[in-house]
Amino acid sequence: MHNRTTRRALLGGLAGAPFLIGRPTETDARIKELKTSYEDFLYRTPYKFGGNVVDRVTLLNVECVIESRAGKTVRGFGSMPLGNVWSWPSKELSYAETLGAMKTLADRMVATVRGYHEYGHPLDWNQDLEPKWLEQAADVSKSLAQPIPKLCTLVTGSPFEAAFHDGFAKLHNRSAYRIYGKDLLPHDASKYLGAEGEGLFLSRYVKPEPTPTMQVYHSVGALDPLTVKDVEKPVRDGLPETLPEWIRYNGITRLKIKLNGDDLKWDVDRVAAIHRITTEVQRARGIDLWLYSLDFNERAKNVAYLLEFMNKLKEQAFEAYRRIQYVEQPTARDLKADRGNVMTEAAKIRPVVIDESLTGLDMLLLSREMGYSGVALKACKGQSQAILLGAVAQKYKMFLCVQDLTCPGASLIHSAGLAAHIPGVVALEANAREYVPAANKKWENRFPGIFTFTDGMMRTSTLTGNGLSVVV
Repeated sequence: MHNRTTRRALLGGLAGAPFLIGRPTETDARIKELKTSYEDFLYRTPYKFGGNVVDRVTLLNVECVIESRAGKTVRGFGSMPLGNVWSWPSKELSYAETLGAMKTLADRMVATVRGYHEYGHPLDWNQDLEPKWLEQAADVSKSLAQPIPKLCTLVTGSPFEAAFHDGFAKLHNRSAYRIYGKDLLPHDASKYLGAEGEGLFLSRYVKPEPTPTMQVYHSVGALDPLTVKDVEKPVRDGLPETLPEWIRYNGITRLKIKLNGDDLKWDVDRVAAIHRITTEVQRARGIDLWLYSLDFNERAKNVAYLLEFMNKLKEQAFEAYRRIQYVEQPTARDLKADRGNVMTEAAKIRPVVIDESLTGLDMLLLSREMGYSGVALKACKGQSQAILLGAVAQKYKMFLCVQDLTCPGASLIHSAGLAAHIPGVVALEANAREYVPAANKKWENRFPGIFTFTDGMMRTSTLTGNGLSVVV
């Protein structure tokens, strides 16, 4: 232990280097026990994004026991979809192969955590464990035709992270968003962020109480029927099947539109058509204010495509153009591969948000250099990353939103809590009610206002329980 402490103290000035200076050891805890399980669900309708179609989901559930130095124990719980299609789009490997690799990686993570006995704060645990998980991903990749991406590793680790934060907060009898104050975390964020975190105390960037209500963004997938004539195979399960039905059913005033990014006419026509239909429905409801976000899921070849799209849409459907709130990740996630693909001009029109590219502080800073003006936080990349990068984004006054990974059940509660506790977040995406409502069923009656609403607003005021407010 002496060597470990010395090494940390020597490396303390470097970003990502852990150290033990100034820890209030009486509040520290450790991970005592851990177990995982899986749940599988089929989508009620397929969801098309980024050129891919998803029709099922596997949830990774993590349960842990957190123990204080005094021997007190509590249980923590975390859950997240293993979004392999989104976090690891692959032409070399099948759906079953990428999902199988994530499960293998999860098993390695379990073994690592069970062998990890350090006392600390969940942010400390993540700082120690994430590098080990990335090493394990590289090791698992040796037998694969394509290496596991960092984003995919973060998604696999996120339910572990959720369980750790949930349990640690419950140990201290408080919300997971109240564990960043000086009583439990007396130092600034330089411990985790290096120079970027100097003077940055996380409690200033996390709200102790949730925003009471959050606007919900409804996703319109590239295959989703807009009108009755577009419905090829009716589901007939009692839920809406067209866009007008969904707008009326949930009182939607925020629409996230999935676009192809490689067919300019189709993209412009799609937004224009959605706007025509939405206008008719909203005017009939007496609603004047509604907004759109546009998600190209990295499919646009370059920023020139986005700029041309915006100009064409402005000419063809000015009212639709006027109602765009932000644009999400228009081009490829590998920002380093094309440093000339700068978003500065596009960001002058509307906020341009980094999503798939955001895998760490380095990518957030690079995105700023390349003209991105916003950040999409996601619980599926880990609670520690969301809190730390959310603080950095606020420091630079970047646009903030919270997107999900079609998160159902406990993962939606987690995502909603994140959105409601980060200052400046404008809206929350919540897609599971559309595509995999079966995974929400056992949660609906226990969390009214999160899973069911009629005015486009999620009631996040209820998320004040201990931990992540998830009661298993």
